[in-house]
Amino acid sequence: MKTYDDIFQQLIHAAYRGNLTDTINSLRNSGKADQEKLELLLHPENLSPVVHLSQDDCSCSPAPSPCEVACLFSAIEKDAKGHVLVSTEACVGCARCLESCTSGHLVDRRDFVPLFEELSSRKHPVYAMLAPAFVGQFTSDVSPGKLRTAFKKIGFYGMMEVALVADILTLKEAFEFDRAIQNDRDFLLTSCCCPMWVAMIRKTYHKLIPHLPASVSPMVACGRIIKHLHPEAKTVFIGPCIAKKVEAKEADIKDAVDYVLTFQEIQDIFKAAEICLPTLEEDERDHSSRGGRIYARTGGVSSAVSDTLARLRPDRTIPLRSEQANGILACKKMLKDVQNGEIRANFIEGMGCVGGCVGGPKSLIKGDLATEYVNEYGNEAPYETPADNPFVLQLLDRLGYATLETLLSHESMFTRKF
Repeated sequence: MKTYDDIFQQLIHAAYRGNLTDTINSLRNSGKADQEKLELLLHPENLSPVVHLSQDDCSCSPAPSPCEVACLFSAIEKDAKGHVLVSTEACVGCARCLESCTSGHLVDRRDFVPLFEELSSRKHPVYAMLAPAFVGQFTSDVSPGKLRTAFKKIGFYGMMEVALVADILTLKEAFEFDRAIQNDRDFLLTSCCCPMWVAMIRKTYHKLIPHLPASVSPMVACGRIIKHLHPEAKTVFIGPCIAKKVEAKEADIKDAVDYVLTFQEIQDIFKAAEICLPTLEEDERDHSSRGGRIYARTGGVSSAVSDTLARLRPDRTIPLRSEQANGILACKKMLKDVQNGEIRANFIEGMGCVGGCVGGPKSLIKGDLATEYVNEYGNEAPYETPADNPFVLQLLDRLGYATLETLLSHESMFTRKF
């Protein structure tokens, strides 16, 4: 009997060797357990981001399982027979259950097969959207330009760094802060980029929703930009986060992102396709500022918005005072403190993973090292803030924004309704 990972690897290698159909047929003729795992990989579209495999030999039943205890969103429960069930509606993809699972029966959803079929059909141009946390993930000397070349080699039409779009969201949140914070009692809850933070506010601390800036995440904004400029395009977000697989399907923003892959999934694809990243040619395009590049680590959004606000509104009398929650438990505590009036900051940033996106469950390197790489990449940026970045201004002009202030429009591709 093969493991879930074994079958996933087998499918990837078969895809890039031209015998995917034969491999699928062979697996369908194997044992029942292999067939069940295969079907999960072939049809992931209606699955939660965390999937429970066969209940056979699950050592945690019928007693309360570690995964059930670990889940902060009540997404894991037992049926009458003691079988573990993961709720598609409640699961936000925080991955705490995966970390606590001792039986090996919980796995993350993989979206490779439908995406490969999309790439192979050539019906639509498919764009990769690379999360700001990418720096140093694949090897320390692999540049964005080499990664863009790699994506094209495996069938993508192009690649966009989400950091460039994070620049736009930074401008929007700076204007939101300037408009909303008029006295010492006002505050905003950010960041828009972490779906776990947003989900916790919406599901548990919904009384605080009025304090959320009406911004989509950089991932969603990036997908919408690509589809606005290329209406036939399909978009694929690539990062260290499982929760993004949930966010991409949320009803009010599901128009933006068609597929979500993790860094681990894309690394497996590169290996199967025999892509040697360090040897590839450079294909440089994006020019993000320091602000957009440091979104990947805790405190990055606060720093980016603060610096941009100072650049746009140097005469403000009420400065931005930020506090950060680092990890999902810290987010929960901070939101309780906010609700109880125990926080004095006016810009409150929550990151569901310790360290921020760089500490995501599918990061390929340790969070501390990833943070160093992100900071270095930010310091190498040719522009300090998005307000200084001419490429942001050019992109906004192409999208029909006559001035930066029009980013506050409620009919914007960068706005959502909470």
